Amino acid sequence: MSDNALPLAGVKVVELSTFIAASTTGRFFANMGADVIKVESGKGDPERNGAVGEGISPDPLENTSFELENGNKRGLALNLKSEEGMKAFFKLLATADVFITNNRKQSLVKMGIDYDSLKEKFPKLVYGMVTGFGEYGPVKDVPGFDFTAFFSRGGYVNTMRQKDGDVFNMVPGLGDHNVGLNLAAGIMAALYKAKATGVGDKVECSLYETAVFNMSMNLCAVQYPEYGMHYPINNYESQNPCNTAFRTKDDKYIQVCFPQYNMFFERYITAIGRPDLINDKYFPQENLLKNGLTRDLYDQMCEAFKNLTADEAVERLTKADVPFSRCFSLEEIVDDEQAWVNKCFYKFKFRNGNEKSLVEQPIRLGSIDDFDHRRAPDIGENTREILSEIGYADADIDAMLEKGEAYFIPKEVK
Repeated sequence: MSDNALPLAGVKVVELSTFIAASTTGRFFANMGADVIKVESGKGDPERNGAVGEGISPDPLENTSFELENGNKRGLALNLKSEEGMKAFFKLLATADVFITNNRKQSLVKMGIDYDSLKEKFPKLVYGMVTGFGEYGPVKDVPGFDFTAFFSRGGYVNTMRQKDGDVFNMVPGLGDHNVGLNLAAGIMAALYKAKATGVGDKVECSLYETAVFNMSMNLCAVQYPEYGMHYPINNYESQNPCNTAFRTKDDKYIQVCFPQYNMFFERYITAIGRPDLINDKYFPQENLLKNGLTRDLYDQMCEAFKNLTADEAVERLTKADVPFSRCFSLEEIVDDEQAWVNKCFYKFKFRNGNEKSLVEQPIRLGSIDDFDHRRAPDIGENTREILSEIGYADADIDAMLEKGEAYFIPKEVK
C-alpha cells in the first residue's frame, strides 16, 4: 500500500441494511477506501423514501438523509426471495471480508444468513449486525428504533428531562449514528484478527446497549442511593447548580460546566457580575450544601444572566477562562466557523443542481485531507458490473433482470 492509499483499500464489504445505523457503518468503511456494496430489494432501502418525514426535500434527487449514510458505495439490487437471487448473494459473500446487516434475527435465520449459518461456509468473514434491544432477553425480537430502544429504554428520556417538566424532543438518527460507529470499531477489531488468523467473528451492537454504555457513569452512581443526584432533577437540585444553562437578556442560553466547583467559582461568579456571592455561605462547596442554598444560588445566577446579552456573557466568561458554551441552534451550527474549519461539513451538489451542506463522519486520519464524496447509488445502479465480477455472463445477467431476480432502477434525471 502506498503512503497515500486509503487504509481500507482492498477490503470488500457487503451491506444488507435499511435506515440509518448499519448504513452508517457501511459509510465509514466506504470513506476509508473499502469497496462497499449495498444490497437492496427492488423497492430499495425505505430511507430513500423517508425524507419528507425528516423535514427534508421531497425531491428523490435531493435526499440528504440517504446521501449521508450511503455515499461512496456501489449498489446491487437482488430479489432475495428468489433462488437465483440468493445464489448470487452467496456468491457475493464468498468474495467479501465483511458482512453488515440490521435485518431482524428471525429474518436472517429464515434466509439462512444468520451468523451460525454463515460461519462454516465463510470462516474468514467478519459478520457485523445491528439490533434494537440486543440479541437476547424478553424484548430481543421487538422492532427497535432510536426513539424507543435508545432514548426511551436506554434512560435518556427520564434522565435528561426536568423533574417537573415534559419529556424533551427526541432527534432522529442520534442513537443510530452512535451505534453505527460503535459497530465500525468492533468490526475493525475483528477484521484485524481475521487478517492475522484467517478466522472471522461476529460483532453485535444494539441501540439499547449503546445507550446503557453512554449512561454508564450515572448507572454506577445510582447504586449509591445515599450520595449524589437521583434523576430526573430540576436544575437547582444539583450539588453544583452552576452546571446548567442560563437564559440571557436576549433569550439565548449559556451552558456553564465546571465539575470542580471550588476551582472555578470565584472567577465565574465575578465574571457574571456577582462577586458579592463569594462568601462563606456559598463557598466552598461544602458550605453551599451544608447551608442548603443550592436553589438560592441558582436563582441569583439566573437573575445575573438576565442582565447580560449572550455576547456580553461570552466575552466575560471567555476572559475569565471558565468552561462554557453558548447553546447553538441547528441553523447556527450549519454556519458555524468552528464546524467548517474542522471539516464537519462538506458541500455536495445534487443531480437536480441544488447544493447543500452535508455532515462528515467525525473520524479523521492525518494522512487523508478530504474523503471522497461520490453520490449514493440508485437502486441496483451497479448490479450488472457486480454480477459480472462474481462470474455471471452478460446473458445470465440479462435473464435475471428480465425475471425480476435482479434489478436496475435508475432515477430519472430531468
